[in-house]
Amino acid sequence: MAKQFEHLEPQHIAFIEKQSMYFVATAAHDGMVNLSPKGLDSFRIIDESKIIWLNLTGSGNETAAHLLENDRMTVMFCSFDQQPLILRLYGQAVTVHPRDSQWKELIEQFPEYIGARQIFELEISMVQTSCGFGVPLYQLKGERSTLITSDERRGKAGVEQYWIDKNILSIDGKETRILGDNPN
Repeated sequence: MAKQFEHLEPQHIAFIEKQSMYFVATAAHDGMVNLSPKGLDSFRIIDESKIIWLNLTGSGNETAAHLLENDRMTVMFCSFDQQPLILRLYGQAVTVHPRDSQWKELIEQFPEYIGARQIFELEISMVQTSCGFGVPLYQLKGERSTLITSDERRGKAGVEQYWIDKNILSIDGKETRILGDNPN
């Protein structure tokens, strides 16, 4: 049975800290709904009502485009080990880019990644837990290094060119503002 909370409780924080993967969902007013898996060392709990997560280079940039129209975001953690549990964080999110004044303070909380393109800050309005009894058991073998090595091979200039080529618009043709005003 699902239970709802106004903010993160200590047991929620302990659960989140054990997870290696999470999922982020956003939607604009129209068009596709985006649901994206996230990993690596990219998630931080600021306090019981606020989290941040680091967005790295990817094939799309849907989250940033969606938040320009609609600030709703859901972050989901799902246990794949012996303790079945699903934990969702619902709230309103903002995008922080490297050009923004808050970037320096926030980026210091993460390892250095060449492909760091945005940080998303979520103000939690509700936490919900549910059983997760139908989720299969999986074992983590480790993190994939492909994204990191690909960005390192491209270098900072190559990563920024990739953003221009692949991340300026969402799959629905919506602006992402990844580099400020569209450079094209």
